[in-house]
Amino acid sequence: MLHHSGYRERYAEVLKKELPRIPLAPDFDAFADAGARLMDLHLHYERQPPYPLRHIEKAPFTWELSGRMKLAKDRGSLVYNDSLTLAGIPEGTFDYRLGHRSALEWVIDQYRRTENSNPNRSDDPEYIVRLVKQVVAVSLETVSITQSLPAIAPGR
Repeated sequence: MLHHSGYRERYAEVLKKELPRIPLAPDFDAFADAGARLMDLHLHYERQPPYPLRHIEKAPFTWELSGRMKLAKDRGSLVYNDSLTLAGIPEGTFDYRLGHRSALEWVIDQYRRTENSNPNRSDDPEYIVRLVKQVVAVSLETVSITQSLPAIAPGR
C-alpha cells in the first residue's frame, strides 16, 4: 500500500510531516501478493538477473572503480570508469525512488572510491557493475509491480 502511486500522491504533504498510516486495501489479496513479490525482490536483489546494459569499453580495460561513477545528462548511460560506460539505462529505472533519489542514484552515490573507502572486491572484480545492472532490473520490476496495483477509492 505504501508504494501505491495514488497513496503517495494523495498523502504526499501528510507523509512529509507524519509517519505513514496504512489504510484498508480495497483489494487486500492483490496488495498482499504485490507486497510478497516486492519483499522477495528487495530482500534477494543480488539473486536477480542483471539488466542487459551495453558495455562500451576502451583500452586498457579494467573493472576497478577508480573514483565516482557519473550518469550522463540524459541518464541513459553511466560512466563507470575511464574504460567502461554502461549504456541503455531505461528511463523507468528512475521511477523507483528511495526518498528524493532513485535506487540507481543511491548506488552511484554510495559506491565510490575515496581515500578512506574502496568498494572494489578483489574476489569479485565485476561486483559493482553487476550490482548496477541488478538495481536497474529491480527498479524496473518494482515499478511494474506497483503500477499493477488496483486503484484506491477516494477517501481511503
